[in-house]
Amino acid sequence: MNFSRCIDLELRQLQFLIEAAKHKSITKAAENMHISQPALSKSIIALEEELGMTLIIRTNKTSDLTDAGEVVVDYAQKIIGLLDEMKTTLNDMTNLARGQINIGLPPFIGSLFFPKVMAKFHHAYPNIELNITEYGGARVVKSVEEGEFELGVAVLPLDERQFNVYPIVEEDMKLLVYKDHHLAKRKVVDIKELMNEEFIFYHEEFALYQIMRNHFISAGFVPKILFKSSQWDLMTEMVAANLGITILPQSICNRVVNTDIKVIDLKQEILWRLAVLTKKDRYISNAGRTFIDFILKEPL
Repeated sequence: MNFSRCIDLELRQLQFLIEAAKHKSITKAAENMHISQPALSKSIIALEEELGMTLIIRTNKTSDLTDAGEVVVDYAQKIIGLLDEMKTTLNDMTNLARGQINIGLPPFIGSLFFPKVMAKFHHAYPNIELNITEYGGARVVKSVEEGEFELGVAVLPLDERQFNVYPIVEEDMKLLVYKDHHLAKRKVVDIKELMNEEFIFYHEEFALYQIMRNHFISAGFVPKILFKSSQWDLMTEMVAANLGITILPQSICNRVVNTDIKVIDLKQEILWRLAVLTKKDRYISNAGRTFIDFILKEPL
């Protein structure tokens, strides 16, 4: 067999496994990669036979990774990240007037700031392709570290020993309550006063989850979390339905139009700080550097 064809086949097997792990479903992975489910399943089975290990536990509802599968996916992401980096480096050496950037964005951040920025960037650099994936902040950081994304956007603080960090946003966190809530007429609230409240909170994969939880613990209590969500509009609507209270960044509060919600300042200065990050010692493409320069100059 031709050696390059053999290597190409193995890379496709790794990509299929990564996609199946991402969706926890062979069927959904096949749909996303536009191939038949039997073909993708056959490819993963061939990879399992080659390695002599089961990589996926298959049930009627889900496809979860085994411990061996976790190891293979971890290395596969690093391998594919290195290959993408090699291709990017070679493309830059040819001075082609085009490029491609893989960007990781948390959903909160993407919906708030980036549609207009992306539109302006595309207008200025129409030959640079932006591939955007929405993950929670912690996963964005991990994916930049492993090479899945050339750059990401996440909440500070970040480990500046591992990453180049370019701050882009800093704003206050605000309290949101129902209009008839006993705190609704207050202008300022100390978070210590929220000890007995029920919260609409963020999922654990979001950086804000741990940031706010740490503030509550410092104030002497663990928050009573009634609901968790990854969508700020759903969180605010639950507050409007008097299901609980929440704390969100100023920019989200500025978008709240429901008159059943009151936005209140917090006595403590709790900042939401965002930054673009890249992995230190990793090659950053001309397209990537262009995007970073652009977003640092463009007001969000």
